[in-house]
Amino acid sequence: MIGEAGGWEEEKDAIFLYTQRQMMLPRPRYQLLLMVIFFALVAPAFCRKHDTGFLDREVEVNRATYRYQVFVPPTFDPHKKWPVILFLHGVGSRGDDGFRQTDIGLPHAIRRQVSRFPFIVVMPQCRKNTKWIDPTMQAEALAALDNSIREFHGDRDRVYLTGLSMGGYGVWDMTAQHPGIFAAYVPISGGIYGPPKVPEARVNLAADPNVRDPYAETAKRIGTTPIWIFHGSDDGTVPVEESRKMAQALKAANANFRYTEYAGVGHDAWDRAYAEPELVPWLLAQTLHHHSLRVQHEQGPHPTASKSRRMR
Repeated sequence: MIGEAGGWEEEKDAIFLYTQRQMMLPRPRYQLLLMVIFFALVAPAFCRKHDTGFLDREVEVNRATYRYQVFVPPTFDPHKKWPVILFLHGVGSRGDDGFRQTDIGLPHAIRRQVSRFPFIVVMPQCRKNTKWIDPTMQAEALAALDNSIREFHGDRDRVYLTGLSMGGYGVWDMTAQHPGIFAAYVPISGGIYGPPKVPEARVNLAADPNVRDPYAETAKRIGTTPIWIFHGSDDGTVPVEESRKMAQALKAANANFRYTEYAGVGHDAWDRAYAEPELVPWLLAQTLHHHSLRVQHEQGPHPTASKSRRMR
């Protein structure tokens, strides 16, 4: 037993000495080996590129999974904060495929001239047989927005809300239901009361028996948050009077608004609206921080803000 133990000790010593010799490489070769290992493990983290373009994402709200899209500009830099747009599509893009909402409106404008839109753009999808005025759909949209802000380093002082048709109604409704989130609003071909063929599409304030004038109440809740309204004069789906009445209510409330009405244009005013040369610079000029500072320095219950009314 003693001999066997002694042999084992000698074998261990031999293995140890062999290992030591293998590790005692010349210093230049040893340093080169360390450099190779370092770059093999660490360099990919520095060279990794972030995905850009239209990206598929999912969000879970109340145990239901919703698919949505996020546009990330090709110039995306994760080391800076990015302005963010939440886009609400129209009735024809409803579903659960996560793609149909990228065909019309703002997504279409982005594809035509991607360099014009230096934003993270969040595009949730409303389920069939429901609308953006539904609190559940708004919760889905806000959850997708929050996920995208965190994932793509969005700037919470520069978050903007826009929508067309049914999405325009969603914008008007969310101005009242979720104040303090968005730095500016851009409703297109929307309204307060539902269109003649779909009267139940009205915003929630219009269905509230305690609200005598939903136009005035909406304007009051918008306050001094900048808003730019677009509508076509010949809209046969949502009467242009809806946007005209909101413009009048905003004017009476001394709101910070613009109203652009396109003469001879029907329901699809969004193509011209998103092509407006001034729209992107106007959005980028709006921030929650500057807005709150201005409100703090205004006097009286109805602060006077700059306003612009343009008829076309």
